Amino acid sequence: MKFSLNQYLIDDIENNEHPSDFNVQKDIGILILRLPYIDIEKEKIEINSYAFLIKDDKVYKYNRKIKDFENLGDFKDLHNYLDLIVDKILAKINRLHVKISKMEDELYDNKIKNFSEVWLECKKELVLIERTMGHALIVFERFLRVYKEKIENYSFADLNEHIERSHSFTKAAIEKLDYLYDFYQTKQDEKMNNLMFIFTIISAVFLPLSLVTGFFGMNTGGLPFTEDNGTFKVVILSVIFEAIFLVWIYKLIKK
Repeated sequence: MKFSLNQYLIDDIENNEHPSDFNVQKDIGILILRLPYIDIEKEKIEINSYAFLIKDDKVYKYNRKIKDFENLGDFKDLHNYLDLIVDKILAKINRLHVKISKMEDELYDNKIKNFSEVWLECKKELVLIERTMGHALIVFERFLRVYKEKIENYSFADLNEHIERSHSFTKAAIEKLDYLYDFYQTKQDEKMNNLMFIFTIISAVFLPLSLVTGFFGMNTGGLPFTEDNGTFKVVILSVIFEAIFLVWIYKLIKK
């Protein structure tokens, strides 16, 4: 089907990566919605740009394979077409919420594995959905204002609410993910601090022994305890120094 469109609009329609947009040219409306496409079998998210032409209350969808418009039907058919896409998006967001809740429980119970990998995967998908749905929401509201009188009987307000809900649910999931990352990072920092504390204690325990060993290991004359039973006396001296030092460390830790 051929329509009289300027080259600027034709380029936008043919571009599968064009962001969501809405334009009115004389008696023709061009609605472009860039939305996530959910592959249920592969659980993979792809972003597609859907282009619709509206003329004389008829809706035509652009088919990029044949590079032409196909008759989709009326506004009701447009509603049903978009509603199916948005329902899949909401279902995907719900699955991501469940995944995040499971990750949260495992994190609290110290049972989670590969946190960074799972977190990054969820974050990537949610940011992609949030960005595209946010732009689509703004454009779709402009479309509703222009065709308000013609679509009032086709539940487009509910569809708009579903788009808005998908956007808000996605933002909530991202905020929850950020909170979990901060909590996870705090736990990792705590583990690192405990590890460094243990290493510090171990180093401190051997400090008196190292001092005694270094002193009596000097290759100089006139060192004490060089006569008979000197080794025994040095061991006793090391034990005394170590005991005093350990008592001091214990009081320091307890305080």
